[in-house]
Amino acid sequence: MQTKANHDDNHYIIRQLGGSVIRVLIVDDHAVVRQGLRRILDEADDIEVAGEASDGAEALSLNHTLQWDVMLLDISMPEISGGDTLKQIMAHDKDAKVLILSMYEEDQYAVRLMKAGASGYLTKDVAPEQLVGAIRNAYVGKKHISSTLADLLLQECSTDSSKPLHSSLSDREFQVLKMIGSGNKVSDIARKLSLSVKTVSTYRAHILAKMNLKNNAELTYYVIQNGLLS
Repeated sequence: MQTKANHDDNHYIIRQLGGSVIRVLIVDDHAVVRQGLRRILDEADDIEVAGEASDGAEALSLNHTLQWDVMLLDISMPEISGGDTLKQIMAHDKDAKVLILSMYEEDQYAVRLMKAGASGYLTKDVAPEQLVGAIRNAYVGKKHISSTLADLLLQECSTDSSKPLHSSLSDREFQVLKMIGSGNKVSDIARKLSLSVKTVSTYRAHILAKMNLKNNAELTYYVIQNGLLS
């Protein structure tokens, strides 16, 4: 349910837009998700879908050729992950407005993506009015931060140095860690991420070295103990 405060905020933001139409680029590797998002956004008079991309490479291409104001970006995509896509977009334009829309809970990816420049992080079960509100926020330069994410960011900024071992991993390494912990073999991971077996093996070696672990059994135990399974 939308609170009165959120309702007032939305009206304030709409007044700021001054009749402008927000052009949104949807990036997700599932066509049914893109279609669902398009239907939601078509209901908002001040938002139009400028285009769609089915993977990170296509998103990066459209970033240079398409006029868009806010990007809705999925994390888990083949070849170029959402995290890597975000970093490349921000390297090109530090003021780009990119909202992460993910199936993963905030405690798994949100902090690292916000630190990389994302304008907000939403899970895919978000209410349509919250999604539309987040897009409007991003357009006028406001970050969309839930109470859960705010707590996570505060923890990240605390002076306590006892951060989890996986905090040192890159986005792709973290993704591979979770897949190993879910019982996937290197060959399975390579196929699902459209990578070579050699590349995935290299990621696995980096993960073991950074986390000071010895084998897949220890990786799996760590993933389970730290609640990283999706």
